Amino acid sequence: MTLRWTLRAQMVAWVALSTVAIALVLGGLVWREQRSFAAIRAGGDALVLDVVRHGLQERGAGLAAQLASAVANPLYFLDLDRIGEYVLNTAGQADVAYVLVADASGRIIHDGSRDIVRFGEPMPVLEGGTAATDQRLGAVWADGLLHLSTPVKLGEQRIGWVRLGMSMAGGERAARSWGQTVERGLAANREAHVAWLIGSLGLLGALGLLGLYLLRLRVLNPIRTLAAAAAAVEAGRYAEARALRAGDDEIGDLTRVFARMADSVARHERDIRRIAYTDPLTGLGNRLALSESLESRLLTLQASSGELALMFIDLDDIKRVNDTLGHHVGDEMLVEVASRIRRACEDEAIDTAELARFGGDEFVVLFPGADARRRAESLSRRLLAAIAEPMALRERDLVVSASIGITVFPDDAASASQMVKNADMAMYQAKSAGKGCVRFYSRAFDEEVERRVRLEHDLRGAWDRGEISLAFQPVFDLVDGRAVGAEALLRWTHPELGLVPPAIFIGIAEESGQVDVIGRRVLEEAMRVAIGWSAGGAGRAPFVAINVSPRQLALGDLTESVETALRATGLAPSRLHLELTETAILRDEARATAAFTRLRALGVGVWLDDFGTGFSGLSHLRRVPVDGVKIDRSFITDLLRDPNDLALTTGVIAMAHSLGVTVVAEGIENEGQHDLLRERGCPLGQGFYLGRPLPADEVARLFG
Repeated sequence: MTLRWTLRAQMVAWVALSTVAIALVLGGLVWREQRSFAAIRAGGDALVLDVVRHGLQERGAGLAAQLASAVANPLYFLDLDRIGEYVLNTAGQADVAYVLVADASGRIIHDGSRDIVRFGEPMPVLEGGTAATDQRLGAVWADGLLHLSTPVKLGEQRIGWVRLGMSMAGGERAARSWGQTVERGLAANREAHVAWLIGSLGLLGALGLLGLYLLRLRVLNPIRTLAAAAAAVEAGRYAEARALRAGDDEIGDLTRVFARMADSVARHERDIRRIAYTDPLTGLGNRLALSESLESRLLTLQASSGELALMFIDLDDIKRVNDTLGHHVGDEMLVEVASRIRRACEDEAIDTAELARFGGDEFVVLFPGADARRRAESLSRRLLAAIAEPMALRERDLVVSASIGITVFPDDAASASQMVKNADMAMYQAKSAGKGCVRFYSRAFDEEVERRVRLEHDLRGAWDRGEISLAFQPVFDLVDGRAVGAEALLRWTHPELGLVPPAIFIGIAEESGQVDVIGRRVLEEAMRVAIGWSAGGAGRAPFVAINVSPRQLALGDLTESVETALRATGLAPSRLHLELTETAILRDEARATAAFTRLRALGVGVWLDDFGTGFSGLSHLRRVPVDGVKIDRSFITDLLRDPNDLALTTGVIAMAHSLGVTVVAEGIENEGQHDLLRERGCPLGQGFYLGRPLPADEVARLFG
């Protein structure tokens, strides 16, 4: 468990430390006061003893002087009785330990006893001093007594000495009594001080606890409430912030500011969610909104029972509108399509439908309910009809179609990602079926995807493994029947699947980016093969025609690749014809025109393949520099049965002649087609009737 250094813990620690510090200070004061009291007591005792000594000395000196004066005459006359009387009287005074009277020579005359036991003895010499020999007072402390010596004079003549021994016993008793009195006073004072200090410390502790309580009540609890409200705001519960009660202090100001901030955050979150979940152009939900809604609906349905339909709508060829009329017109079209989708859902009475713009020109309709598959089919027909109606935009009536893919939960998928993937696959199947139609998801689509993934994997390195080869379909002069060239065709013989149709693997190479490498190798290999072709008689050397993919053109290095291959093989540029479809030109006409111009400057021929299948094929002959056109096989197939195809083919041949452009008819399958094309003036043709694709070594014999 991790301990948090909270504000409350900090305040408790601060109060505790402050209390301890104050207690230490007060304890120090008590200790110092005790020391002071002890010093005062010791100094007082010394002072009292000093005063007692001084008083004892003065009193003893007075008694000695008084006794010396009294015994002067009796000593002179050696009146021992009188001297004894005075001595005994003095010896009876308080604190007098002994009294000695001596003559001038220092011998004892009277010692205060009745029998004068020490009569005639010399006056004892005191330790630390001697008897005074002049008129000054002699005072000596020895043996615990104050010894005072005073001369006895008669006139100016010293006739003897008086010595008194003063005892300190009484003074010490008085000093001890005074000390005890003082000690009692000091003890009472000390106890009062300690009681005051303890009371002060208790008061400070109580104030600290009161401060902590007020801090918790007025600061910590409101802060905890704000923290809980902040957590609620973080979780999106903004109402809890608005329900906070604010006081009139600074915490109350902070609470009010926090509540206003929570309201602001709520408004900003609503705006952000609207921006994050709404397509700004159409006002529909976006991909993120759809994903979250789909996940939520699936969770609900998985816990119960029911169906959920997801419709993937993709507009066909809207890029043409953007490229020709501008993206602003394309945006207006998307807004109109979104409006039509919304109205179609309303007309179909699907109130629970959720609409989203998935991206670009893709829309999604999501709705639950029983019999979802039937309702989705009905809605899709209404959608196709609504979208196909002309749109009046910028003084133009524009028409666009849509391809729709549909998947249904739980029959087709169990997860959101799988549903989107299934609907997307179904939509692409609808596009492959000719656009403007609807396809429901089928599990066969998964097998197709797996097959394409496997083919994409196996296609890598297939050339190096010798699985990819070139075949050449000859092109004939329809007048004299002579082979004048050949078109290089890719063939892939898979080790397990056998011959893979070019329509399948070339599309995979285009999507996976492998067409770049394959295209360069085809250029070089086809040119090497063409080097070995020779014209029979005096005819021109046969040409080789090579298809160029839209991706090769888009990369921008097509001219450099052709120049490199020409240098590497030594093929004459005039014998090389590059074929590009109208679709490749439509993607970027400016880039295509620039590339064609540079290629023609090299001497390379440029042919427009599948002519007539594009949106404006005839206009390309005016704007794009080409040397020839290949009439698409779809026109040749029904040439004998459909007058319209015959008229179009005849018109293309005539227009090409007038522009000086060569014409090649593709897909000649029978003699009737051959004869009719030759009659209408078509110079060149190719097809199974004239010659099937041949290996490189065999096609060379056609030109021998």
